[in-house]
Amino acid sequence: MPGVVSDADARLGRRVTFRDLQILFSVVQLGSMAKAAAHLAVTQPTVSQAIADLEDAVGVRLLDRSPQGVTPTAYGEVFLKRGLEAFDALRQGMRDIERLATPGAGDIWIGSAETWLGGFVPTVIRHLAESHPKVVIHAAHANASDFDFQALRERKLDLMIGRILNSQVDDEMNVEVLFEEPHRVVVAAHSPWARRRRVTLAELRDERWIFSERSNIVTSLVSEAFRANGLELPGAKVVTTSMILHLPLLASGDYITTLPYSILRYCIERWSLRVLPIDLGIKSPVGIFTLKQRTLNPIVQLFLEAARAEAKLLQQEIAQWGVSANRFG
Repeated sequence: MPGVVSDADARLGRRVTFRDLQILFSVVQLGSMAKAAAHLAVTQPTVSQAIADLEDAVGVRLLDRSPQGVTPTAYGEVFLKRGLEAFDALRQGMRDIERLATPGAGDIWIGSAETWLGGFVPTVIRHLAESHPKVVIHAAHANASDFDFQALRERKLDLMIGRILNSQVDDEMNVEVLFEEPHRVVVAAHSPWARRRRVTLAELRDERWIFSERSNIVTSLVSEAFRANGLELPGAKVVTTSMILHLPLLASGDYITTLPYSILRYCIERWSLRVLPIDLGIKSPVGIFTLKQRTLNPIVQLFLEAARAEAKLLQQEIAQWGVSANRFG
């Protein structure tokens, strides 16, 4: 009935504090009450009492203790999930107050792999800063292709930008496609291959290739492109996902690799690279990942709008991009 306080509500109101929840999160994250006590600079009896109070308040055991450490029970998993949502709501409230107190200001936490941190994301940040100079961006490395969504699920990130795989879509996640980008074979501008009008994959088999691990989604797609031409994927001389390593090795003229449009668009002139006239037939969608059960504040929405605007320009350029990619010079 309206206005009636349940026994559970009464117990929570009297017994559960945000400090107790913080202690519970630390114990689960660190797997030990002693480690949590040291991390929070409190005594171990304080930690034990906080957990006992929480378990007494909810009426079930939240943690299992063993010589190997502390793990949440099924009840604990549910309580942790809802507790994180409560903390997140409080943080969002603080950010909304900050926004109201200082119009046009606020913080945004985003996660992305180097592929988009190297060009697309900085461009979006610059555009947003032109109209909202007081916004602060917190950017972290998080690879959607590796299903690295833990920080997003823990509300440590507002959103992630990355490559979309069908297997990533679940009941917790909103996935919005920004653009579909092709992948091309790339060499240094001074490479002898860069002067060739016609090149085949068969001619490049013995070159020094840079690939990611074979389990990587892009490497899998490139492998399929080679097989479509009756070839096996060449053995890599360098295996890495790091664009910080890819780009200088390519610029040296000694290596060859495949890169997506989102790298070529922003980095090809800076690193003096050239795209070879080979159509791999590969396109992969890139998008934004957010949590369904989370209301994004207006500052985050502004970032999303800027990302969509830049993505629209990219998609238009991609549609006009020929096999030879002469638009890059």
